[in-house]
Order: sequence, then C-alpha cells, then structure tokens
Amino acid sequence: MWMNFINKISPDYYFKNPATKSELNEIKEQLNVELPIDLINLFSETNGVFDEFNSPLIWSTKQIIRDNLSLRKDRDFKDLYMPFDHLLFFSDAGNGDLFGLAILNGVIQKEDVFVWDHECDSRRWIASSLEDFIEGWVTSRIGV
Repeated sequence: MWMNFINKISPDYYFKNPATKSELNEIKEQLNVELPIDLINLFSETNGVFDEFNSPLIWSTKQIIRDNLSLRKDRDFKDLYMPFDHLLFFSDAGNGDLFGLAILNGVIQKEDVFVWDHECDSRRWIASSLEDFIEGWVTSRIGV
C-alpha cells in the first residue's frame, strides 16, 4: 500500500527491505513509545523511503532511534530547547527542522504530524496524517 501510494505521487523514491519485528521492537524499547499503525504498516513494506540522493523522506528505524535519542539526551539541547520526549521524529526537512508525531504516556495520540523549527524551537501542526504529510511534502504543498 505505502510503496504504491508513494510511487503514484512520485517515481523518484526508492525503498529498502522491510523492517524486522526486532527493529520495530527496538524503537519501542529504546524510545518508550508504541508506533502508530501507519508507521508499522509502512515499515512492514520498507525500512525507510529515500530519494535519488539517498536523502530520506521517511527515516529508517535505525535513524529514528539514533536521532530521537540524540535529541533527548544532548545536555546542550536541554538549555536551548523544550524537551523532545513528547515527539517521535521520523523525517526531516533537510534544513534542521524535523517532523514528528505527538507522544503522551508512551502512545502516539493522533495521526497529526508536527514540525519542530530548530531555529526558534516552535512546534506546529503541519499535516493531518502520515499520508497527508508524505503527499504534501513530495508535491510541495507542505513546506517549512
């Protein structure tokens, strides 16, 4: 479903092998969050979505863990930014801004996608779902 959806929007993306159950469980264990069904379904088809320059539209499970942990544990960031524990980042704009889903008590609360602006530490709504985000970002309907 996801690969067909993305290919219909643009043929310029490629896909990796599906994520394993172990990789999905590692997100849950490392980041203390239950993934939403849309991300689980996407990762069951591909472990990330990438353009011709190997730039991710959707991060791999490994990058989700690495980048979220880095943001949450960086001591310098604690002085500069609000905490990151309430967002699960899964993509970036290529300029330092990140896209994520809201977390409350270890659960993604809604399908809404938010963007974190690295310059002013704002967090604002940008899309109503992962599907809306992907289509909007690829077609440039959504921008930062």
